[in-house]
Amino acid sequence: MSTKDFVEKDYYKVLGVPKDATEAEIKKAYRKLARENHPDANKGDAGAEARFKDISEANDILGDPKKRKEYDDARALFGNGGFRAGPGGAGGGSFNFDLGDLFGGAQGGPGAAGGFGGGGIGDVFGGLFNRGAGGGARTQPRRGQDIESEVTLSFTEAIEGATVPLRMSSQQPCTACSGTGDKNGTPRVCPTCVGTGQVSRGSGGGFSLTDPCVDCKGRGLIAENPCEVCKGSGRAKSSRTMQVRIPAGVSDNQKIRLRGKGAPGERGGQNGDLYVVVHVDDHPVFGRKDDNLTVTVPVSFTEAALGGEIKVPTLGGPAVTLKLPAGTPNGRTMRARGKGAVRKDGTRGDLLVTVEVAVPQELDDKAREALETYREATASEDPRAELFQAAKGA
Repeated sequence: MSTKDFVEKDYYKVLGVPKDATEAEIKKAYRKLARENHPDANKGDAGAEARFKDISEANDILGDPKKRKEYDDARALFGNGGFRAGPGGAGGGSFNFDLGDLFGGAQGGPGAAGGFGGGGIGDVFGGLFNRGAGGGARTQPRRGQDIESEVTLSFTEAIEGATVPLRMSSQQPCTACSGTGDKNGTPRVCPTCVGTGQVSRGSGGGFSLTDPCVDCKGRGLIAENPCEVCKGSGRAKSSRTMQVRIPAGVSDNQKIRLRGKGAPGERGGQNGDLYVVVHVDDHPVFGRKDDNLTVTVPVSFTEAALGGEIKVPTLGGPAVTLKLPAGTPNGRTMRARGKGAVRKDGTRGDLLVTVEVAVPQELDDKAREALETYREATASEDPRAELFQAAKGA
């Protein structure tokens, strides 16, 4: 609700209770009127809906002892739109000010409406008319926007980490008006939200919701002479390049959050965050499975059958030697520990080595003769015998 409504509306009259009503009497009156005027019980009745809204608003104020006291104090000071001076006031009477001027955040000095100067009466009574928002017409800090960017790394850069330049566009304080939105640098406090950038509205049942102020678009300030560059927003699009460190071990499509590297805040507010989505190119030799790297290594038939030692490449390091047991089947996977991707704790995963038996495409006479001899020596062995046996039993 606006400050003016807070003072001018008679919530006791809305609920039909006296000013000295107890909490129980207020609650009883609210429940009775809420049932009678609830929109569900009055389909299509706009009047009932408006009354229900007023009833909920009244209960929100009078049902809370702290809010009720603030309301009673404000009504005592500004009842019927006039400021009631004490015995020492001019003539002991009342100064009849226009509430719209008083609570509109007038920027006059001494001698302005009410003689308070500054940002209007909201500055004088602080939290009385802006409960929970930090007081009066003081504009609030505003957090900067989050920014999202993308970067493409090579496979090796993703595993080892890299520092990359990122060119980003974001909303920055307008340099032409120093972020004020006013070409003279003197914006006024928004009279609707009294500089908070937010307004409250009743949602029924005694609850209220807070929304960004539509008049100042959440800034808390209104430019009387809008800046020609930023059109009064106080923000202008700006591009900048920054060096960003991508940690080792990132994976494809991983999103990295860099706190405070987004758009600058306003009026001392925190900077937003930068989110970087990482894309990783494929590698011609290595693959990845979680924190482990993968590689497929071809071996000859004799190496697989007789066993031996084979050399295996690693990513960015010297080759490692693995022992191949005799009778190693095609597709078997072995492990080279500590040769994988970097984990969050600084340790490394493993390199998973899959053996692939290479079949020669061409044979010379000597090799062919040797294989013919081997075939004759193993003619009695049928590698598919168990397969057929199992098929018959199924």
